[in-house]
Amino acid sequence: MKKLLLPLLFAATMLSAPVQAASGYVTPKPATAYAAVETYKVQPQLSSLGWTGKKIGGQHSGTIGFKEGSVQVKGSQLVGGTFIVDMTSLKNTDLTDADYNAKLVGHLKSDDFFGVEKNPTATFVITSIKPLKGDASGNNATITGNLTIKGKTNPLSFPAKVGVKNGVAAASGTASIDRTKYDVKFGSTLFGTAADKAVDDVFMLSFNVIAKASGVATR
Repeated sequence: MKKLLLPLLFAATMLSAPVQAASGYVTPKPATAYAAVETYKVQPQLSSLGWTGKKIGGQHSGTIGFKEGSVQVKGSQLVGGTFIVDMTSLKNTDLTDADYNAKLVGHLKSDDFFGVEKNPTATFVITSIKPLKGDASGNNATITGNLTIKGKTNPLSFPAKVGVKNGVAAASGTASIDRTKYDVKFGSTLFGTAADKAVDDVFMLSFNVIAKASGVATR
């Protein structure tokens, strides 16, 4: 619990930093326009990625680990990034029965779903980050990029909280993903599954990413 709590508290501090408030995107400091782009390294041990999938009569949730990644920072603004997810690390966190848990995880890793043996990683590459105002959840940016799962690539946009301060960049939010666009068709009514046995086509990914500049200590 402590391992999850500390990164979340750290990210909350970063995301509330005034240096990266939404208004900062609209009227950046003059120096920002001339600042060099720096690359920060994603810290997998401080970052987290959670998934939730729904079906008729219930839902399941779990985690996936980041393998590696980097973000580009210009002045006090996040301007790009690439994230590689280790699909082999997929876990379920809501089932307490060990056999049922293992069965579900095995099915999710099979070709019916994410085909992890052939596709051990998934990738998201940011193509744009735009300011967002008036979001009820406190998000201050819209992130757009290309998501690759199971060898299929599609554009994806979602709101997020982003912040940069003292050599550390943080981003958190939730993205809705239509799995059928990535050849994950099992249980979809679009491909013949009966409605009373259907698995929702859309699943959710909740992320909390921490990246650090070279020379910033990792704790």
